[in-house]
Amino acid sequence: MKTQRHGPTGRLSRTLLPLVTPALLMAPTAAAQAHDALESSDPANGSTVSTVPAKVGLTFDHTPIAINSIVRVQDATGTDQADRPVTIIDNHVTQAIKPDAPNGKYTVVWRVVSSDGHPIEGTFTFTAGTTNTNAPTQAPSAAATEGPSFQTRLITAVATAIVLLIAFGVLALFVRRRLRSPETEN
Repeated sequence: MKTQRHGPTGRLSRTLLPLVTPALLMAPTAAAQAHDALESSDPANGSTVSTVPAKVGLTFDHTPIAINSIVRVQDATGTDQADRPVTIIDNHVTQAIKPDAPNGKYTVVWRVVSSDGHPIEGTFTFTAGTTNTNAPTQAPSAAATEGPSFQTRLITAVATAIVLLIAFGVLALFVRRRLRSPETEN
């Protein structure tokens, strides 16, 4: 009859295994949640330009998928001044604006499909023509309008690295103790 000795290594592995397994299963999920992010817009968010531009542009950190992409260029009355379909070339999304669009404040509402297949969306504003210089223009925060920020992606990467280091440490401890105390047979 073969009996197995359950020393500290057996107790440790039985205790840590249920804790480490979910963390290891979540590590690939955390990395997959890092969707594409808007890097810049043209005109810039919160900027003032002399006339209504012929188009607006969005630059992403990866190339979006050209499915169901929408960019609305809404004037101060809420009328969409977008003209023709959205154009996607590499990581640049462009939306033409109607030639007779009026001066004033514009809100650009965009929705594209990230290169990982998930939709991402946001908004930014700009003003065209002369404006009231007494009223400061304040741009919305980038985190609220541009998808996952560098900080979010960094936190995800660090959390994944910590989980992997813990798992490696537990595995190394288990192997080391296993090599020190071989199984005994009775």
